[in-house]
Amino acid sequence: MAIFLNKDSKVIVQGMTGATGMKHTKLMLGDGTNIVGGVNPRKAGTEVDFDGTSVPVFGSVKEAMEKTGANVSVLFVPPAFSKAAVVEAIDAEIPLAVVITEGIAVHDSAAFWAYAKAKGNKTRIIGPNCPGLITPGQSNAGIIPGDITKPGRIGLVSKSGTLTYQMMYELRDIGFSSAVGIGGDPVIGTTHIDALAAFEADPDTDLIVMIGEIGGDAEERAADYIKANVTKPVVGYVAGFTAPEGKTMGHAGAIVSGSSGTAQAKKEALEAAGVKVGKTPTETAKLARAILNG
Repeated sequence: MAIFLNKDSKVIVQGMTGATGMKHTKLMLGDGTNIVGGVNPRKAGTEVDFDGTSVPVFGSVKEAMEKTGANVSVLFVPPAFSKAAVVEAIDAEIPLAVVITEGIAVHDSAAFWAYAKAKGNKTRIIGPNCPGLITPGQSNAGIIPGDITKPGRIGLVSKSGTLTYQMMYELRDIGFSSAVGIGGDPVIGTTHIDALAAFEADPDTDLIVMIGEIGGDAEERAADYIKANVTKPVVGYVAGFTAPEGKTMGHAGAIVSGSSGTAQAKKEALEAAGVKVGKTPTETAKLARAILNG
């Protein structure tokens, strides 16, 4: 089992013919992802060869879906054009749109989030400014390295890309059902709570690791959700214990005001919900290992 992405997922890449899209399409194919097409209106009707695998280019998401049965789109589209690209994916009603792009204006992210909601949330958005998601051994939609872990029983949801990779590597001996990088921007599509609900419902996930960071109240809201709805053990880590107050750190959403949004406040909220919280990624991995081996 897996959440959101599995071996049957048919993936298209919006922006596949750009430098970043080409690089990561090749890597995703190498991880076994079933990439059935790219989207670029200016190069529609052509094909791109990736080490012997020929991938057709379509003029639109709608055309790609009609001709290939695609149900996932990964977007490597420059920030200025990302809103239009996501809206196109929503209009085509593709079930999952994974927006990798960093630097999208918050107004644009808010606009396409609201547009998806107005259209009945037929398209799940992951991101923006995220590494995507991977179901090891089955499919990889994004930029998560496919060789740092193996299939297993841990579900991972994380705001941070690099901490996603570190946690997957730390627990590589146990492995993951799925790992989802939701992104750290102020406005994102899929939240910690969405992933927690999916992992709770997944029979092949035995433990959930949740990585948050300073800023906003997403982790506090996730803590409330865990307390009320999650029966599986959850282990957490919150990045940013040493961050100075009022300073944006790394991610656009990591802004702290007073005690609101601090790592300590998030840690306390999670612990009150029964979540074991590590002080470092390595300690968090040890907590997870102790629970699974206990």
